[in-house]
Amino acid sequence: MKNILLIAFMMMGCFLQAQDIQLPKPDRSGGKPLMEALNQRHSTRSYQEKELSLQQLSNLLWAANGFNRDDKRTAPTANNRQELELYLTTRKAIYFYDARNHLLKEVKKGDYRAETGSQDFVATVPLNLIFVADMQKASGREYAFTGCGFVSQNIYLYCASEGLGSVVRGMFNKEKLHALLGLKPTEEVLLTQSVGYPR
Repeated sequence: MKNILLIAFMMMGCFLQAQDIQLPKPDRSGGKPLMEALNQRHSTRSYQEKELSLQQLSNLLWAANGFNRDDKRTAPTANNRQELELYLTTRKAIYFYDARNHLLKEVKKGDYRAETGSQDFVATVPLNLIFVADMQKASGREYAFTGCGFVSQNIYLYCASEGLGSVVRGMFNKEKLHALLGLKPTEEVLLTQSVGYPR
């Protein structure tokens, strides 16, 4: 009987722990030709509530700032400092994108999409990305912002290639997001970006 209770408690503990998501391998082939994707790149502010598939999420995050070589990413950084990381909000939780392991680590359960900006659509768009830089790692503040721009453009181009909509956003409460994500004092929220199917 004791063994059965112990197993039951262990199983309950597993369900109460964070629900990390191992992403499928990104599909590194296909997509629209670069010039076509650039031609179709635009900002979208009206979205369907349709969720992205796990494969689309995998491809998007890898394209944004994943590892395409052992120690290098799809977006450049000054002196290869790799100070920028991505967090994301969905209707289920806040996640940290562990690019090295291509894994979503759950930070907090719940729907916090509305906390990522002041525009109405951020509360219902399937995905909001939050760009966070560790300024202690960066070669300089201006380089952190430059790297952030590279990642944002990677997201725009992936979305244009995939038929998704996206818009980069600067209207958000930086201090509120910092507290919500539980960031270190050296980390700073630089930008947010929404992704979903255009309405």
